[in-house]
Amino acid sequence: MAELRQLQSSLLGVFERFGFREVRTPTIEYAEVVERGAENAYRFFDDRGELLALRTDMTIPIARLVATRFSDLEPPYRLSYLANAYRAVTPQRAELREFGQAGIELIGAEGAEGTAEVVEVLGQTLDAVGLKQARIGLGEAGLWGSMLADFGGDETLLEETTGLLARHDIVGIESALVTADLGPDKTESLLGMIQLRGGPEVITTARGLGGERFGRCLDRLESTYSAISARGGADRVQVDLGLMRELGYYSGSTLEVYDPSLGEIIGGGGRYDGLMRRFGADHAAAGFTLYIERIHKAQIEGGLSGA
Repeated sequence: MAELRQLQSSLLGVFERFGFREVRTPTIEYAEVVERGAENAYRFFDDRGELLALRTDMTIPIARLVATRFSDLEPPYRLSYLANAYRAVTPQRAELREFGQAGIELIGAEGAEGTAEVVEVLGQTLDAVGLKQARIGLGEAGLWGSMLADFGGDETLLEETTGLLARHDIVGIESALVTADLGPDKTESLLGMIQLRGGPEVITTARGLGGERFGRCLDRLESTYSAISARGGADRVQVDLGLMRELGYYSGSTLEVYDPSLGEIIGGGGRYDGLMRRFGADHAAAGFTLYIERIHKAQIEGGLSGA
Protein backbone atom coordinates (compact mmCIF):
# COMPACT_ATOMS: atom_id res chain seq x y z
CA MET A 1 0.00 0.00 0.00
CA ALA A 2 2.88 2.39 0.67
CA GLU A 3 4.13 1.79 -2.86
CA LEU A 4 0.66 2.29 -4.33
CA ARG A 5 0.19 5.52 -2.38
CA GLN A 6 3.50 6.83 -3.72
CA LEU A 7 2.53 5.80 -7.25
CA GLN A 8 -0.82 7.56 -6.98
CA SER A 9 0.79 10.68 -5.56
CA SER A 10 3.26 10.80 -8.46
CA LEU A 11 0.47 10.49 -11.02
CA LEU A 12 -1.71 13.19 -9.46
CA GLY A 13 1.32 15.44 -9.08
CA VAL A 14 1.93 15.47 -12.83
CA PHE A 15 -1.74 16.06 -13.59
CA GLU A 16 -1.81 19.02 -11.22
CA ARG A 17 1.39 20.46 -12.66
CA PHE A 18 -0.23 20.58 -16.10
CA GLY A 19 -3.37 22.24 -14.73
CA PHE A 20 -5.69 19.21 -14.59
CA ARG A 21 -7.96 19.51 -11.55
CA GLU A 22 -9.09 16.33 -9.81
CA VAL A 23 -12.79 15.40 -9.84
CA ARG A 24 -14.74 12.51 -8.33
CA THR A 25 -17.96 10.91 -9.56
CA PRO A 26 -20.28 8.29 -8.03
CA THR A 27 -19.35 4.61 -8.24
CA ILE A 28 -22.98 3.79 -9.08
CA GLU A 29 -24.58 5.31 -12.18
CA TYR A 30 -27.89 4.85 -13.91
CA ALA A 31 -27.37 2.01 -16.37
CA GLU A 32 -28.51 4.17 -19.29
CA VAL A 33 -25.60 6.55 -18.61
CA VAL A 34 -22.98 3.81 -18.60
CA GLU A 35 -24.49 2.13 -21.66
CA ARG A 36 -23.88 5.23 -23.76
CA GLY A 37 -20.28 4.14 -24.10
CA ALA A 38 -19.79 0.64 -22.68
CA GLU A 39 -21.48 -2.74 -22.76
CA ASN A 40 -19.66 -4.83 -20.13
CA ALA A 41 -21.05 -3.23 -16.98
CA TYR A 42 -22.27 -4.90 -13.80
CA ARG A 43 -26.00 -4.07 -13.63
CA PHE A 44 -28.48 -4.40 -10.79
CA PHE A 45 -31.84 -3.02 -9.61
CA ASP A 46 -32.31 -0.80 -6.60
CA ASP A 47 -35.27 -1.07 -4.19
CA ARG A 48 -37.40 1.13 -6.49
CA GLY A 49 -36.77 -0.97 -9.56
CA GLU A 50 -34.30 1.46 -11.19
CA LEU A 51 -31.66 -0.26 -13.31
CA LEU A 52 -28.23 0.83 -12.05
CA ALA A 53 -24.66 -0.06 -13.00
CA LEU A 54 -21.16 0.17 -11.57
CA ARG A 55 -19.03 2.57 -13.59
CA THR A 56 -16.87 0.84 -16.21
CA ASP A 57 -14.46 3.73 -16.61
CA MET A 58 -14.22 7.41 -15.72
CA THR A 59 -14.59 8.99 -19.15
CA ILE A 60 -18.36 8.45 -19.37
CA PRO A 61 -19.14 9.80 -15.85
CA ILE A 62 -16.90 12.83 -16.44
CA ALA A 63 -18.59 13.50 -19.78
CA ARG A 64 -21.93 13.51 -17.95
CA LEU A 65 -20.51 15.72 -15.19
CA VAL A 66 -19.26 18.34 -17.64
CA ALA A 67 -22.48 18.32 -19.68
CA THR A 68 -24.71 18.80 -16.62
CA ARG A 69 -22.60 20.94 -14.26
CA PHE A 70 -20.09 22.98 -16.31
CA SER A 71 -22.36 24.99 -18.61
CA ASP A 72 -21.45 28.29 -16.88
CA LEU A 73 -17.70 27.73 -17.35
CA GLU A 74 -15.70 28.41 -20.49
CA PRO A 75 -13.89 25.45 -22.08
CA PRO A 76 -11.43 23.88 -22.32
CA TYR A 77 -11.88 21.86 -19.14
CA ARG A 78 -8.81 20.08 -17.79
CA LEU A 79 -9.91 17.35 -15.39
CA SER A 80 -8.11 14.43 -13.72
CA TYR A 81 -9.18 11.46 -11.64
CA LEU A 82 -7.99 8.57 -9.49
CA ALA A 83 -10.70 5.95 -8.97
CA ASN A 84 -11.70 2.30 -9.20
CA ALA A 85 -13.75 0.97 -12.11
CA TYR A 86 -15.62 -2.31 -12.57
CA ARG A 87 -16.19 -4.49 -15.63
CA ALA A 88 -17.73 -7.88 -16.28
CA VAL A 89 -14.85 -10.07 -17.40
CA THR A 90 -14.30 -12.85 -19.91
CA PRO A 91 -13.81 -16.17 -18.07
CA GLN A 92 -10.26 -17.58 -17.98
CA ARG A 93 -8.58 -14.46 -19.38
CA ALA A 94 -7.13 -13.39 -16.01
CA GLU A 95 -8.94 -10.05 -16.17
CA LEU A 96 -9.69 -7.95 -13.10
CA ARG A 97 -13.28 -7.17 -12.19
CA GLU A 98 -12.19 -4.19 -10.10
CA PHE A 99 -9.19 -2.10 -11.03
CA GLY A 100 -7.68 1.30 -10.33
CA GLN A 101 -7.49 4.00 -12.97
CA ALA A 102 -5.75 7.36 -13.11
CA GLY A 103 -5.99 9.73 -16.02
CA ILE A 104 -7.00 13.02 -17.53
CA GLU A 105 -9.79 14.37 -19.74
CA LEU A 106 -9.19 17.43 -21.92
CA ILE A 107 -12.65 18.64 -22.96
CA GLY A 108 -13.09 21.53 -25.36
CA ALA A 109 -9.71 21.36 -27.14
CA GLU A 110 -10.02 20.27 -30.74
CA GLY A 111 -8.00 18.23 -33.18
CA ALA A 112 -4.30 17.55 -33.35
CA GLU A 113 -3.26 20.17 -30.80
CA GLY A 114 -5.61 18.79 -28.17
CA THR A 115 -4.36 15.25 -28.72
CA ALA A 116 -0.75 16.44 -28.62
CA GLU A 117 -1.33 18.04 -25.21
CA VAL A 118 -2.78 14.78 -23.90
CA VAL A 119 0.23 12.82 -25.22
CA GLU A 120 2.63 15.33 -23.66
CA VAL A 121 1.02 14.86 -20.23
CA LEU A 122 1.02 11.08 -20.74
CA GLY A 123 4.74 11.04 -21.52
CA GLN A 124 5.58 13.15 -18.49
CA THR A 125 3.41 10.90 -16.32
CA LEU A 126 5.24 7.76 -17.45
CA ASP A 127 8.57 9.43 -16.67
CA ALA A 128 7.34 10.44 -13.21
CA VAL A 129 6.60 6.81 -12.26
CA GLY A 130 9.93 5.59 -13.63
CA LEU A 131 8.68 3.91 -16.82
CA LYS A 132 11.06 5.70 -19.17
CA GLN A 133 11.09 2.76 -21.61
CA ALA A 134 7.32 2.72 -21.98
CA ARG A 135 6.01 3.44 -25.46
CA ILE A 136 2.81 5.10 -26.69
CA GLY A 137 1.02 3.57 -29.65
CA LEU A 138 -0.73 6.15 -31.85
CA GLY A 139 -3.51 5.15 -34.23
CA GLU A 140 -6.59 6.57 -35.92
CA ALA A 141 -9.98 5.01 -35.22
CA GLY A 142 -11.32 5.71 -38.71
CA LEU A 143 -8.59 3.99 -40.71
CA TRP A 144 -10.10 0.52 -40.75
CA GLY A 145 -13.67 1.61 -41.48
CA SER A 146 -12.65 4.07 -44.20
CA MET A 147 -10.50 1.52 -45.98
CA LEU A 148 -13.25 -1.08 -45.80
CA ALA A 149 -15.72 1.45 -47.22
CA ASP A 150 -13.32 2.37 -50.02
CA PHE A 151 -13.14 -1.34 -50.88
CA GLY A 152 -16.92 -1.90 -50.83
CA GLY A 153 -17.27 -3.49 -47.38
CA ASP A 154 -20.68 -3.15 -45.71
CA GLU A 155 -21.71 -2.24 -42.15
CA THR A 156 -22.07 -5.88 -41.11
CA LEU A 157 -18.49 -6.63 -42.10
CA LEU A 158 -17.28 -3.46 -40.38
CA GLU A 159 -19.02 -4.35 -37.11
CA GLU A 160 -17.68 -7.91 -37.17
CA THR A 161 -14.08 -7.01 -37.97
CA THR A 162 -13.83 -3.97 -35.69
CA GLY A 163 -14.26 -6.15 -32.62
CA LEU A 164 -11.70 -8.62 -33.96
CA LEU A 165 -9.23 -5.82 -34.61
CA ALA A 166 -9.63 -4.47 -31.07
CA ARG A 167 -8.68 -7.96 -29.83
CA HIS A 168 -5.76 -8.18 -32.29
CA ASP A 169 -7.30 -11.27 -33.89
CA ILE A 170 -5.64 -11.14 -37.33
CA VAL A 171 -6.66 -14.72 -38.17
CA GLY A 172 -10.30 -13.94 -37.44
CA ILE A 173 -10.15 -10.80 -39.57
CA GLU A 174 -8.65 -12.68 -42.50
CA SER A 175 -11.38 -15.32 -42.27
CA ALA A 176 -14.10 -12.63 -42.24
CA LEU A 177 -12.60 -10.85 -45.25
CA VAL A 178 -12.32 -14.07 -47.24
CA THR A 179 -15.93 -14.91 -46.43
CA ALA A 180 -17.00 -11.43 -47.55
CA ASP A 181 -15.26 -12.08 -50.87
CA LEU A 182 -13.70 -8.64 -51.31
CA GLY A 183 -11.04 -10.17 -53.55
CA PRO A 184 -7.45 -11.24 -52.81
CA ASP A 185 -5.83 -7.86 -53.58
CA LYS A 186 -8.14 -5.87 -51.29
CA THR A 187 -7.87 -8.49 -48.56
CA GLU A 188 -4.08 -8.39 -48.77
CA SER A 189 -4.07 -4.58 -48.60
CA LEU A 190 -6.37 -4.54 -45.55
CA LEU A 191 -4.31 -7.14 -43.69
CA GLY A 192 -1.09 -5.38 -44.63
CA MET A 193 -2.34 -2.01 -43.43
CA ILE A 194 -3.26 -3.12 -39.92
CA GLN A 195 0.20 -4.63 -39.43
CA LEU A 196 2.05 -1.41 -40.26
CA ARG A 197 3.71 0.15 -37.22
CA GLY A 198 6.81 2.20 -36.60
CA GLY A 199 7.78 5.82 -37.19
CA PRO A 200 6.02 8.39 -39.40
CA GLU A 201 7.32 6.53 -42.46
CA VAL A 202 4.51 3.98 -42.09
CA ILE A 203 2.02 6.72 -42.96
CA THR A 204 3.88 7.27 -46.23
CA THR A 205 3.93 3.53 -46.87
CA ALA A 206 0.16 3.33 -46.40
CA ARG A 207 -0.63 6.14 -48.84
CA GLY A 208 -1.03 3.83 -51.80
CA LEU A 209 -3.18 1.20 -50.06
CA GLY A 210 -6.66 2.74 -49.86
CA GLY A 211 -8.95 5.29 -51.46
CA GLU A 212 -9.99 8.87 -50.78
CA ARG A 213 -11.65 8.32 -47.39
CA PHE A 214 -8.68 6.33 -46.17
CA GLY A 215 -6.36 9.10 -47.35
CA ARG A 216 -8.24 11.71 -45.31
CA CYS A 217 -7.82 9.57 -42.18
CA LEU A 218 -4.10 9.31 -42.87
CA ASP A 219 -3.97 13.12 -43.18
CA ARG A 220 -5.49 13.45 -39.69
CA LEU A 221 -3.04 10.94 -38.25
CA GLU A 222 -0.11 12.74 -39.88
CA SER A 223 -1.27 16.09 -38.48
CA THR A 224 -1.53 14.60 -35.00
CA TYR A 225 1.95 13.09 -35.19
CA SER A 226 3.35 16.44 -36.36
CA ALA A 227 1.70 18.25 -33.44
CA ILE A 228 3.10 15.70 -30.98
CA SER A 229 6.55 16.07 -32.54
CA ALA A 230 6.36 19.85 -32.22
CA ARG A 231 5.89 19.41 -28.45
CA GLY A 232 8.93 17.12 -28.28
CA GLY A 233 6.97 13.97 -27.49
CA ALA A 234 7.47 11.89 -30.63
CA ASP A 235 10.49 9.93 -29.37
CA ARG A 236 8.37 7.47 -27.43
CA VAL A 237 5.46 7.37 -29.91
CA GLN A 238 4.98 4.44 -32.29
CA VAL A 239 2.53 4.90 -35.16
CA ASP A 240 0.27 1.82 -35.28
CA LEU A 241 -2.22 1.67 -38.14
CA GLY A 242 -3.95 -1.38 -36.67
CA LEU A 243 -4.63 0.15 -33.27
CA MET A 244 -8.31 -0.10 -32.30
CA ARG A 245 -9.64 0.48 -28.78
CA GLU A 246 -12.36 -1.82 -27.42
CA LEU A 247 -14.44 1.03 -26.00
CA GLY A 248 -16.76 2.18 -28.75
CA TYR A 249 -16.77 5.94 -28.16
CA TYR A 250 -13.36 6.73 -29.68
CA SER A 251 -13.74 8.76 -32.85
CA GLY A 252 -10.27 9.91 -33.93
CA SER A 253 -6.75 9.48 -32.62
CA THR A 254 -6.33 6.42 -30.41
CA LEU A 255 -3.62 5.67 -27.85
CA GLU A 256 -2.25 2.58 -26.13
CA VAL A 257 0.61 2.40 -23.65
CA TYR A 258 3.08 -0.48 -23.44
CA ASP A 259 6.07 -1.24 -21.22
CA PRO A 260 8.74 -3.79 -22.23
CA SER A 261 8.60 -5.44 -18.80
CA LEU A 262 4.95 -6.52 -19.26
CA GLY A 263 2.94 -8.33 -21.89
CA GLU A 264 -0.16 -6.25 -21.13
CA ILE A 265 -1.39 -2.84 -22.17
CA ILE A 266 -0.83 -0.51 -19.21
CA GLY A 267 -3.01 2.35 -20.43
CA GLY A 268 -4.88 3.84 -23.32
CA GLY A 269 -7.04 6.66 -24.57
CA GLY A 270 -7.70 8.92 -27.52
CA ARG A 271 -10.27 11.32 -28.93
CA TYR A 272 -13.98 10.93 -28.24
CA ASP A 273 -15.43 13.99 -29.94
CA GLY A 274 -18.92 12.52 -30.30
CA LEU A 275 -19.42 11.25 -26.76
CA MET A 276 -20.29 14.62 -25.23
CA ARG A 277 -23.24 15.02 -27.61
CA ARG A 278 -24.87 11.95 -26.04
CA PHE A 279 -25.18 14.03 -22.87
CA GLY A 280 -26.41 17.20 -24.58
CA ALA A 281 -23.10 19.10 -24.90
CA ASP A 282 -21.09 19.56 -28.07
CA HIS A 283 -17.42 19.57 -27.05
CA ALA A 284 -14.38 18.01 -28.67
CA ALA A 285 -12.56 15.83 -26.15
CA ALA A 286 -9.55 13.58 -25.61
CA GLY A 287 -7.91 11.85 -22.69
CA PHE A 288 -6.04 8.85 -21.37
CA THR A 289 -6.22 6.40 -18.51
CA LEU A 290 -3.49 4.36 -16.83
CA TYR A 291 -4.19 1.09 -15.01
CA ILE A 292 -2.79 1.40 -11.50
CA GLU A 293 -2.18 -2.28 -10.81
CA ARG A 294 -0.39 -2.77 -14.13
CA ILE A 295 1.76 0.32 -13.62
CA HIS A 296 2.76 -1.01 -10.21
CA LYS A 297 3.52 -4.41 -11.70
CA ALA A 298 5.71 -2.78 -14.36
CA GLN A 299 7.57 -0.92 -11.62
CA ILE A 300 8.19 -4.19 -9.78
CA GLU A 301 9.35 -5.99 -12.94
CA GLY A 302 11.65 -3.07 -13.75
CA GLY A 303 13.24 -3.04 -10.30
CA LEU A 304 11.67 0.30 -9.43
CA SER A 305 9.73 -0.95 -6.42
CA GLY A 306 10.71 -2.29 -3.01
CA ALA A 307 8.28 -5.21 -3.38
